[in-house]
Amino acid sequence: MGKKALDWANMGFTYQVTDQRYVANYKDGAWDAGGLTADDKIVLSEDAGVLQYSQSVFEGLKAYTTQDGHIVCFRPDLNAARMHDSALRLEMPPFPEDRFVAAVKEVVAANADWVPPYGSGATLYIRPYMFASSPVIGVAPAEEYQFRIFVTPVGPYFKGGAKPIAVKVSDFDRAAPRGTGHIKAGLNYAMSLHAIVTAHKEGFAENIFLDPATRTKVEETGGANILFVDADGNLVVPKSDSILPSITRRSLVYVAEHYLGLKVVEREVLLSEVPNFTECGLCGTAAVISPVGKINDHGREILFPSGMEKMGPVMQKLYDTLTGIQMGRLEAPEGWIFRVV
Repeated sequence: MGKKALDWANMGFTYQVTDQRYVANYKDGAWDAGGLTADDKIVLSEDAGVLQYSQSVFEGLKAYTTQDGHIVCFRPDLNAARMHDSALRLEMPPFPEDRFVAAVKEVVAANADWVPPYGSGATLYIRPYMFASSPVIGVAPAEEYQFRIFVTPVGPYFKGGAKPIAVKVSDFDRAAPRGTGHIKAGLNYAMSLHAIVTAHKEGFAENIFLDPATRTKVEETGGANILFVDADGNLVVPKSDSILPSITRRSLVYVAEHYLGLKVVEREVLLSEVPNFTECGLCGTAAVISPVGKINDHGREILFPSGMEKMGPVMQKLYDTLTGIQMGRLEAPEGWIFRVV
C-alpha cells in the first residue's frame, strides 16, 4: 500500500470517509476492550441519550508528516485530559487517558495512507468523540456510552495564506456563568450556530463573545480562543472561567515565552481597551492562528495597526514557530510530539 491518490495540494477542509476508525463501548460500569472497524455507520435507539439530552463531548487534533518523513501527533495527551474533564462535567464515564492516546495512535497508523505528505499543506484531522448511546426518557445521565475516533485528511484552513478577517462583537452569549463554556461539549457549539450564521449574513467571519455577566470583558469566539499583542509587544491572553482551555493557545503561550522571549500576560481583558492593542488573532487546531484585522462593535470599527493585508509580525512569528515544531522543522519541547510511524 502507498499514499492515496488524492490531490493533496488542492484539498479542502471537508470530511471524507477513511479506512478505519476506533470504537469502544461503556456498559455495566466498564469500558470494553475497543478496537478498529471499517464500518463508518452508527446505529442508535431513537431514544438514545445523545439525541434526547445532548450528552456528547468531542476533541480535535491532527497528525502530520514531518520533514524527516515520520507521522506524528501533536500533544494528544492534553486532548485526553480535556475530554476527561468534559466527560465528568456532563456525568459521562471518562475514557481512560492512556487508552485515548493509544487509540489515537492506532487509528492514525491504520490510516497512514491517508496522512498527507510533508509540504502539501494538508494534514490528517483526528476527531475523538463520546456520546450517550442507551435509551433515556427521563432527564438523567444515560447508562451506556460509545467512544469513537475517526480521521479525515483536510487541506489548509487558509487557501493562499492567512489573510486577516473581520469579526463582530456578538449580542448573543456563548456560555453562562458557571456553565459549560470551559468544556468541549457539542451543546456549546450548537448554541453558537445561530450567532455564527447571523455574523456570516452580516459579512463577518466570526463573533467575539463577551462575558455574560457584565458584557464588558472579551472571552472567545464560537470556535477559537483570542490572543492580543499590546503596544509593548507583549502577548495578552484573555482569562475567564468560561473560556475553553485551548491546547493551541497553551502551546502558543509556551512558544511566546520560551522560543520568542516574549512576555505573556494572562488576565481579564476589557472590550474598552482593545483599541489599544496592535494585533489580534484567533487560535485553534484548524488554523493555528487566524489573524484579525478589524472588530466591529455595533458599528464602531476597531482597526488594528497590523492591517487587513497580512498577519501581524508577532502573530506571524508565533505561527511559524508552532507549525515548525509540529512539522519537525524546529526542535519540540519534551513530550509534545508523539511519533506514530
